[in-house]
This record gives sequence, C-alpha cells and structure tokens, in this order.
Amino acid sequence: MKIELSAIFRKAQGTGASRRLRKSGRVPGIVYGGVEPTLIDLDHNNLYHSLRKEAFHASILTLDLDGKKEQVLLRDFQMHPFRQQVQHIDFQRVEANKKIHMKVPLHFINADIAPGVKLSGGIISHVMNDLNIACLAADLPEFIEVDLSTLALNHSVHVSDLNLPKGVEAAGVHIGDAVVATVQVPRGAIEAEALAAAEAAAAGDAKAAAKPAAKSK
Repeated sequence: MKIELSAIFRKAQGTGASRRLRKSGRVPGIVYGGVEPTLIDLDHNNLYHSLRKEAFHASILTLDLDGKKEQVLLRDFQMHPFRQQVQHIDFQRVEANKKIHMKVPLHFINADIAPGVKLSGGIISHVMNDLNIACLAADLPEFIEVDLSTLALNHSVHVSDLNLPKGVEAAGVHIGDAVVATVQVPRGAIEAEALAAAEAAAAGDAKAAAKPAAKSK
C-alpha cells in the first residue's frame, strides 16, 4: 500500500511556537537520518486519521515536503494525555541500500480450524502481536502471516516456524525460540475439572468411611 502525506518546512522552534502550531491545526515534527535533521509541520486531521491505520506504522511512507518527495519511516509520535491530539511526530529517512529495523504486525489465520481448538476445545493465546525484523526498504512487508491450521493442544508456534518473506529476517537475540502463539485448555475448564475430581474424591472418601460404621452396628 502506497501512503503519501504532505508537510512543510518549519522555521519556528520552541515550546511557544509548537503550541501556536497546534492551535492552528498543525503538528510539529522532525525528519532525521542521512543529512541534517529537518523541522516540519503537518495537517493534524490528516495525520491523526493516518495514524489509525495499521499500515501507516509499518510501511515506507512518501513524504511530500514542499514539493520534494522522499521515503521515510514513522519512528515515534506523542499524543496529548487526554485529548485526541497528536503533539509531535518523528520520521526517519530511508536509504535503499541499508537494512532497516522495524516492528511489523502479525496477522493470525486459520485459528478456527486448529486441531487444538476444533478437536480439543482449546483457545489460542497470542503471546506476540508484532515482530521485530530487519530488511531492505524494498522488502519491508506490511504484516507477517501466522498460520495456526496445524496447532495442536498444548503446542506453540515459535518465531522459527514463521514463513518470513524473502529478504526479511527476525531481529533479536535467540528470537527463533520465542513463542508467538499457543493453544491451551481454558483456565476455567481446568479449574472446573479439578473441582469435579476433588468432589468425586471427597465423596469416595466419605463413602469408604461410612462402611466400617455400618458393620459395627
């Protein structure tokens, strides 16, 4: 998905200048990487709605800065503590020949036909919802698919089990052993089964204790 947003150069700096920008419906920001950092500002409403899209957080973005377009990544943004207002945003320039490190969302599929769910009544637990990856900008995926169709009860999907796109590798120490998702019997079902077993055992003990008393008569 190609996402483009417009910005203009920002000359004024400081808390007062940023406050005035926000009151006028603009958001102060910065673009760094490659050359000197560039101060920018953007339309608040367009940016706010863009931030609500998953792809905006894990895609190469086209930034139109006063008519000059460049490729950037979203790196950080700050929201107002209680208002739906973007306070500041950071972008990083993308260099085509250098690997980037990004966190991309995981999309889980076929959970309803997983043997642990369909045959054993288990539930899927998502241990991870996104994954740190390293790749060239051209290879950056919007998301990574996690197929749960073969997941049995009390088994897990690990990072090493994922089918990563060409040119994409998981980033992190011992990341291959990390658990992505697992399927387990619901906690309530386990507790109910344990309670039933305890009640049955107690009933059996009471019955066994009652027999000698009956013989003594």
